Amino acid sequence: MNNPFKIAKKVLLEPTGLTEHELEKVLGKALGPGIDFADIYLHYSQSESWVLDENIVKKGSFLVDQGFGIRAVSGENTGHAFADDLALSTLTQAATAAQKIASSGKSYNAKVWEHVKFKRLYQSINPLESIPEEEKISLLEKANAAARSADPRVSQVRVDLAGSYKVFLVAANDGVIAADVLPLVRLNISVLVEQNGKRDRGSSGGGGRSGYQFIVDQDLATKYAREAVRIALVNLEAIPTPAGTMPVVLGPGWPAVMLHEAVGHGLEADFNRKKYSIYSDKIGKQVASKLCTVIDQGNLPGERRGSINVDDEGTPTGRTVLIEDGILCGYMYDKLNARLLKTKSTGNGRRSSYAQIPLPRMTNTFLMPGASDPKEIIASVKNGIYAVNFSGGEVDITSGEFVFSTSEAYLIENGRVTAPVRGATLIGNGPDVLNKITMVGNDLAMDDGVGTCGKNGQDVPVGVGQPTVKISNLTVGGTEAGEDM
Repeated sequence: MNNPFKIAKKVLLEPTGLTEHELEKVLGKALGPGIDFADIYLHYSQSESWVLDENIVKKGSFLVDQGFGIRAVSGENTGHAFADDLALSTLTQAATAAQKIASSGKSYNAKVWEHVKFKRLYQSINPLESIPEEEKISLLEKANAAARSADPRVSQVRVDLAGSYKVFLVAANDGVIAADVLPLVRLNISVLVEQNGKRDRGSSGGGGRSGYQFIVDQDLATKYAREAVRIALVNLEAIPTPAGTMPVVLGPGWPAVMLHEAVGHGLEADFNRKKYSIYSDKIGKQVASKLCTVIDQGNLPGERRGSINVDDEGTPTGRTVLIEDGILCGYMYDKLNARLLKTKSTGNGRRSSYAQIPLPRMTNTFLMPGASDPKEIIASVKNGIYAVNFSGGEVDITSGEFVFSTSEAYLIENGRVTAPVRGATLIGNGPDVLNKITMVGNDLAMDDGVGTCGKNGQDVPVGVGQPTVKISNLTVGGTEAGEDM
């Protein structure tokens, strides 16, 4: 059985005897006087994690979770009730509670449900069952051995393997009833290297919406182990970062996490409806360099970590142009904010579980490629920084101000990448940086499947991507004071 809706009925409805007709009656309770919109979200998930540290498998955890959330919306008011019991009586009580919390206007009748159809981006499989436990342990041990054999300076290795299986069904009074099955796996390896009293770390990993067999078939345990060691050894030899204002070149792929944080969140519809975002009321205006076209695409193929067939409100995902040739074209919408702003959802309504309400969230967010050769971009910089990898960052949505820490960066001297540097932080303003992009490479790459985005206490998997880009000048906070370059 590989049909998401049939799987959802088997997992969520049949064990409790629930039927679609009974869900309709529950929804009617939530649609009492004063409700503009209501939906029911049923959720079942399994998740596991394995940890190998100090040559020993130290942790193996398994969690099962299920429940429902019923939402009733009146104007800007949302009533939400949830429980981990899928009994009809509990759903009915929750629907009444949600309606009472939200009600304030006229009633809104439900439409006849129509099953949402979509082109599937990934298989409806349970990755936890894709390989036996012995193979999962072997995968941990293989990654550990590959890291330790890569270089004698490796002193510590930690390997994390995780998988999850989520089934959900959502039904709403706008006529939508949809279901999906979401597999997700990830392997991460971190190492510590030591030489002459000096220590440094490196990490690498990835995954996607598939089973563990993908990790086995692609030998990602060896690939990620060697990459983690390479990064650690680069950082071991790194020199202090000069501080100042200078050109910065961002590498392709994961460095787009800066775009995600510094720009992407500011383009989510709730922040703009409430006028919190620096991008509020700027549709049609230039907000970036003409070289910049920014896309959020939930239906990006390839079993991407950030890809979803439908969002958690039952809206099929698609390709949303946020910025085109520097002009702000639109925002990312869920149903609530789309209704209040008199437009349509873009399929960006996401929630981490039945206990949370959906919010407008990113999926796969990326900067489109340009015409420049990456080597040409590096050659154009006399003195600057080449940032290849990031470890974390912070952004203020209202001002666009951000600070990001690099985990792998190098000096650019006379158009050549030279010494690795440690402790480099990039400090700036999202819209300002977008306007300072002067060259965009032709080497668009997506990250390897490591991104998790947090918002209002909810974490969801996302993807990011970009080509090599040149920022004409950016403040670099370093480990060594210096004059502007």
